[in-house]
Amino acid sequence: MEKFIIEGGIPLKGEVTPAGNKNAALPMLAATLLTDEPVLLHNVPPIRDVHVMRDLLESLGVDIADLGGGTWRITARTVRPGDLDPDLCRRIRASILLAGPMTARCGELRLPPPGGDVIGRRRVDTHILALRELGAEVTYDRSFEFSASRGLRGADILLDEASVTATENAVMAAVMAKGATVIRNAASEPHIQELCHFLNTLGARIHDIGSNTLHIEGVPRLHGGEFTIGSDYLEVISFVGAAAVTRGSIRIRKAGVHYLDMIRMVMRRLGVDWTVDGNDLLVSGEQALTIVPDHGGAIPEIKTNVWPAFPTDLISIAITVATQSAGTVMFHDWMYSGRMYFTDKLAGMGARIILCDPYRCIVQGPTQLYSEKVESPDIRAGMALLLAALAAQGQSTIRNVGQIDRGYAGVDDKLRALGAKIERVSE
Repeated sequence: MEKFIIEGGIPLKGEVTPAGNKNAALPMLAATLLTDEPVLLHNVPPIRDVHVMRDLLESLGVDIADLGGGTWRITARTVRPGDLDPDLCRRIRASILLAGPMTARCGELRLPPPGGDVIGRRRVDTHILALRELGAEVTYDRSFEFSASRGLRGADILLDEASVTATENAVMAAVMAKGATVIRNAASEPHIQELCHFLNTLGARIHDIGSNTLHIEGVPRLHGGEFTIGSDYLEVISFVGAAAVTRGSIRIRKAGVHYLDMIRMVMRRLGVDWTVDGNDLLVSGEQALTIVPDHGGAIPEIKTNVWPAFPTDLISIAITVATQSAGTVMFHDWMYSGRMYFTDKLAGMGARIILCDPYRCIVQGPTQLYSEKVESPDIRAGMALLLAALAAQGQSTIRNVGQIDRGYAGVDDKLRALGAKIERVSE
């Protein structure tokens, strides 16, 4: 176990480059199972979840070479649908992403239940319904059994919810299914768009990328290729938040600014904005940090929704920023019943927060935050608590930072380069 020790109250200054998008890297790694030719992936983030996915792929017979500088060469020349390690599958939610490509490539897979963050119930039903529409048989007896002895066939699929990972599984299964597939009510997050573009470089035929209705023409095989994973927009906004709560001035390089329009609208409601310089973001130390009320002075509500609305993975960051903004705001994340529970830790640091129910909280700011000893409950809440510690008066300790490491590559090194006083200590 490791912990962070942070001395708060120091404005961040300098430049930072975010890692590759974890949520794009994981499905792309799974998608390499669809071809027996080598694939080069650049800007692979060196984080724990990615390394767990590597272990899972290697257990299926995939050869992976780390060429340095974030470039991996993945060759799935021979793939065997053997038993996956249940402990590895429990470590990441993304283990479910093996279902689509393995069913398409080998016609079978036995998958132990996937794990991941404890943020509330996370359904797998949409994955099962989509793969069944494509002709797979799915059973469950302590593990999921996927089979398609006669191959997959194209279908008109209406997803019962716009699930990100279910959309990715359906896309990966459909690209080599016989005939045409339509996926309606598809999720369209940046990482789904990147997965689709990546598959197209390997010979897939996916159309209307970025919309909620994807059209796919099945092909008999995919070939090798090369692709660069885009920057993680969640990390970008995490550093925007870190600069805002410390009154710092930073430049975020290769920020993927074309994905940030809706997020920028929401951050402006918290009194935070940035300047765009090419593909870089410049965050000024002179932020308004004032909540913008709704018409007539009503308390505004910031609500998560499917892309292109405000993403659930950023609600924790936004809540921490709101503790330093003047005014009152309600946050509503209807997607996960456990997302808000970290707010008691912010309250323990001095924040004025009312947890209305598992899905909503009210924040009144600004308040001076004070140092505390806390534990990271999940990736995003852990990063939000790290932001709070950077803004707090005194020395804070964050335990269980392995959760943060699952989604943020070398975050302590990047923060030190920006002037933060943060130390990683083994317990």
